[in-house]
Amino acid sequence: MTDARAAMPCMVIIPCLNEAAHIEALIDRLMPSAERLDMRIIVVDGGSSDATPAIVKRIAAENPHVRLLANPRKLQSAAINLAVAAYGDECASFIRIDAHGDYPADYCDRLVEEAEATGADSVVVAMATRGFGTFQKATAIAQNSRLGNGGSPHRQGTKGHWADHGHHALMRVAAFRAVGGYDESFSHNEDAELDYRLRAAGYLLWMTGKTYMIYYPRASVAALFRQYLGYGRGRAKNILKHRAMPKLRQMLPLVVMPVVAGSLLAFLNWTALLPAGLWMAACLGYGIWMAVMQRNPYGPLAAFSAMVMHLGWSSGFWLQLLDLRKREVEPS
Repeated sequence: MTDARAAMPCMVIIPCLNEAAHIEALIDRLMPSAERLDMRIIVVDGGSSDATPAIVKRIAAENPHVRLLANPRKLQSAAINLAVAAYGDECASFIRIDAHGDYPADYCDRLVEEAEATGADSVVVAMATRGFGTFQKATAIAQNSRLGNGGSPHRQGTKGHWADHGHHALMRVAAFRAVGGYDESFSHNEDAELDYRLRAAGYLLWMTGKTYMIYYPRASVAALFRQYLGYGRGRAKNILKHRAMPKLRQMLPLVVMPVVAGSLLAFLNWTALLPAGLWMAACLGYGIWMAVMQRNPYGPLAAFSAMVMHLGWSSGFWLQLLDLRKREVEPS
């Protein structure tokens, strides 16, 4: 990496939708780093029906670091693409910020330092999942555990290392543009899909151990199920697009939807209940183990959250495959 490349500015991109309750506090948290690093903060609004655009416009009128863009397509992938198209010529890199997450005060500083120290084309981070209400706390515990994340490195946190995938944080504009940016046909898993193309093109991803983001999970069963339904669909689209074999930790949850659906045959033979019963028993057993061995009172409820996640992910995956199959057999 040349000195000229390192000296070029970075920008922060915040895709958002209806984040009036959070956006001003988030910008305030990022502003010291933006001033230290001479970064623009680009808020890309997907058509909010609340006061989000008005709040950002007011802040932008008072602070030249802040800009507002409209995102007619609403998707986060489209928001990043739009911001890079508008301002990418002025920046060597960008930092993706989730409007409903939280970040250490020096988050951007650490990312820029890691990019300069490693020469990575993308610096990704681990997520520390936290919650407030009872169900959200239990879901956070599930997502931080092997039961909920299958040992995913960007969920567990780790020391710095070269990686295949992680939560997107800082990325070189040149690398992003070279592979075509985010695929806007993906509403979920657009980050994993882009990482696949980056690696295939020879770009390097560095998982930093020097900072992280704080993620707040969905606070209701229905919202959590819908989220993981989308994740499952996105993972299936990614695998089908690139003909890439899923990892073992991704393959195991695939059996959940079939065994749950198979339990409907119990009126023919009660043994049809056994596969789903074994899955439920394994999850609840893990939750009880957390309650006893880790002295975590949320363990059993965390097991329930994990089951919702497993079922949602598996259902989304198979529905995506069935949808593709349906389109292939339909007459043109």
